[in-house]
Amino acid sequence: MKTVIKNTFLTATINNFGAELCSLKNNFNKEYIWEGNPDFWGKHSPILFPIVGTLKNNSFDYDNKKYHLSRHGFAREMEFELIEKKENSATFSIQSSEETLKVYPFEFELQIIYTLESSNLCIAYKVINKGNSQIPFSIGAHPAFALPGNFENYSIQFEKEDPLQYYLLENDLISNKTKKLETQERQIPLTYPLFENDALIFKTLKSKSLTILENKKPFLKVNFEDFPSLGIWTKMDAPFLCIEPWFGYSDTGENSGNIFEKEGIQILNKNETFDSEFNIEIL
Repeated sequence: MKTVIKNTFLTATINNFGAELCSLKNNFNKEYIWEGNPDFWGKHSPILFPIVGTLKNNSFDYDNKKYHLSRHGFAREMEFELIEKKENSATFSIQSSEETLKVYPFEFELQIIYTLESSNLCIAYKVINKGNSQIPFSIGAHPAFALPGNFENYSIQFEKEDPLQYYLLENDLISNKTKKLETQERQIPLTYPLFENDALIFKTLKSKSLTILENKKPFLKVNFEDFPSLGIWTKMDAPFLCIEPWFGYSDTGENSGNIFEKEGIQILNKNETFDSEFNIEIL
């Protein structure tokens, strides 16, 4: 089942499975979200929860027990309930269940709220602690933006002059190896070799927005004021780019296995709610 929201400027379509944004179009029917062709990557914009990236040995320890949790968690593989719908907004929810507790022993509710405001799509995350203990979690976005035509016609522009140091992945875990991106006028031309070692992972970033330009003309901006970390990714020869605001990232090789000690983890106390949002701005 899919849910459609509209305003004067934009139309967004969300798949209730995974609460995944699968289309964002303007009045001229221009599509901004990757189509999900499985020859390259069969997703559009999955929700990453309760982890972002990969755990060491795909497992974590809690209360003297080992739990197995696959890459990026389970939210993207769950059917969400549509709990509120207006013309320009929709709210989706999943809650902990007998099945989730087998792999993640914490009671929670996760809400994803999509709202169209003028030429912006705001995507809000709400994590509610429904249990009697602290909840350790990560959460992140993974939207893929369609870049038709020659990939090298596109570039990205950072909001601020940053010492752009990113971490390299080894066996899906974050290594101690880093590289630096050199920018010109805060811009980086897009090329596929830039991603030959997988995603560019920024643990911290001064910039809180990224703009995609086509032939030096801006057409889309991702604003992520709330989010401390960011991933940028594509696949070889694929006509899309993922800009991924995150709370948390993959384990390092030195990770102890204790999920409460995981680098970048968020801790939510009993009766607390976590709120964050980012937005996609059509320029």
